[in-house]
Amino acid sequence: MTTHDDRSPDQIAAAAAAAPYVVVYEAAADGTTGLNPSWGASPAPVVARRAFWRTRTAAAVGVAAALIVGSSGIGYALGQAGASSAGSDLSTTSVTGDYPGTTEGATGTEGSGADGPPDGFSAPGGAGPGAATGFGPGSSTGSSASTLESTAASDAQSVGIVLIETELDYESSAAAGTGVVLSSDGLILTNNHVIEGSTSISVTVATTGETYPAEVVGTDSSADIAVLQLTDAFGLTPADLDTTSAVAVGDAVTGVGNAGGTGELTAAAGAVTSLDETITAQNSDGSNAETLSELIEINAQIESGDSGGPLLDADGEVIGINTAASSGTANVTGYAITIENALETVAAIESGVETDTVTIGYPAFLGVAVGATTTDGSALLQAVIEGTPAAAAGLVAGDTITAVDALAVTSSSLSAVLHGYDVGDAVAVSWTDAAGASHTASVTLIAGPAD
Repeated sequence: MTTHDDRSPDQIAAAAAAAPYVVVYEAAADGTTGLNPSWGASPAPVVARRAFWRTRTAAAVGVAAALIVGSSGIGYALGQAGASSAGSDLSTTSVTGDYPGTTEGATGTEGSGADGPPDGFSAPGGAGPGAATGFGPGSSTGSSASTLESTAASDAQSVGIVLIETELDYESSAAAGTGVVLSSDGLILTNNHVIEGSTSISVTVATTGETYPAEVVGTDSSADIAVLQLTDAFGLTPADLDTTSAVAVGDAVTGVGNAGGTGELTAAAGAVTSLDETITAQNSDGSNAETLSELIEINAQIESGDSGGPLLDADGEVIGINTAASSGTANVTGYAITIENALETVAAIESGVETDTVTIGYPAFLGVAVGATTTDGSALLQAVIEGTPAAAAGLVAGDTITAVDALAVTSSSLSAVLHGYDVGDAVAVSWTDAAGASHTASVTLIAGPAD
């Protein structure tokens, strides 16, 4: 059994806030919309990360809440149950950055999204109670942006690239992204936000069309990197990585990925516009943010679904991993993690040692969802997921978890406390019910959705 974290709840909460994670998800091509998972706290935003959701429906837990897993983040945000999935697009929200212009948009009413008047960088809007959201069309005036269009990726550009499909059973949802092959037996590099929240992952090799189930080797939420292992894969052609050449402003580059989640690779040509950039990607409602540093900035048309895909140099070698984009409807400025930094994180994950930000495999899962922080900071349960350890122990919505293995917890520290445990560990959970009665039960933690 892994010993629980012996820091105080305040220290744990501070550590979690120091390494937050957030991701913004977008509307599906078929018009269905979804809600916005997120981790962490909320400094001022710069850009919105792009991860494509193909079929995103309302969560089945009843109210907006944070689904607690044993992660380094605060929790996994679940949206409002009953939210319509018939809205056409996602709304925009105000996002400011190092460029002129901001974006303003309104949450759509149920059934269809309301148009916003963006004139800068756009980010998807959050979900309102029982409401779908809409994406404001508008134009973009952000500087250093591109109007270049994507084309179908060539055979050469497709070598060593995979298309990633994920299922999120706790939310009845699915997502799509891209990945890079690192080894012939199916070690895959992608963004953490591509697979975050997933309960099953399917990976298709672009050049052969072969599809494999995948397991999570590990993730680093602060670096936005995840490593997957394909099941029973062999003879794959790894991507050609360039870890020695110096990248310079003006270099020609091409972003390759599963743009739009269509299942077909596209290639977006552009150039490096800046190096060593630091950005903050935020949740669409203005809360929760993650800062990424030492990024390559490009003016290629990086789109939803490209996340986790390669940024290629003029020789067709991978120099970065596409991870974020600030966008209006016409212009996009993209950002990529350098391949050197990505591989450094891969090595840390492969070492098998967990840290404040690295999770090995799937995180331990209790099966509860906490709502917005209460006035006293208590871990008030908004929902208990059916079939989980919490449900088996008798916890119900309206209960308040007070301690884990006699360590007092709050809504902000519960997730970080559980991060100190492994799947299969038995923990004593103490709580008070709505009537004020105290309870304690031993539960065995199960594997939760990907961190």
